[in-house]
Amino acid sequence: MTMNLDQLNALSADEFNEALGGIFEHSPWVPEGVADLRPFSSVEELHAAMSSVVDKAGQMAQLGLIRAHPDLAGKAARQGRLTSSSTSEQKGAGLDRLTDEEFEEFHALNNAYQSRFDFPFILAVRGHDKYSILAAFRKRLENNSGEEVLEALHQIGQIARFRLDDLISGEV
Repeated sequence: MTMNLDQLNALSADEFNEALGGIFEHSPWVPEGVADLRPFSSVEELHAAMSSVVDKAGQMAQLGLIRAHPDLAGKAARQGRLTSSSTSEQKGAGLDRLTDEEFEEFHALNNAYQSRFDFPFILAVRGHDKYSILAAFRKRLENNSGEEVLEALHQIGQIARFRLDDLISGEV
């Protein structure tokens, strides 16, 4: 379902939170943090406000947000247990069409990343394919924890922007 910005701004706080509840994976506290800032004049303004809520949330909430994301091409994806947005995003990158060997490589990288950083590898996969995702995985495994927290939050911000663009039409 898409809506325009005027429609989104006109929703009750509960409807607004429900409409934007999936923008930041399993983290309804993000749209709740901006509901009272309406009306938003652009998707950019809405995204910036939501990103600011995340930036100011503190390390525990940020790590909770990061950990709310699924593994890329993980077992949850194979078992159909992802949110509809995550399923669509992973399918768009071809992660639903991996060979058994490719799935095993993703599984090994997911485990290595999770062991190193204690949260899942996050990448805004739109515009990527399995090869560029695997390359990003390998490169980012070399980062330190602080770098990866910042990168994960950056990627989450990109995912949120893609999801907002999918939800909100430019029509008034």
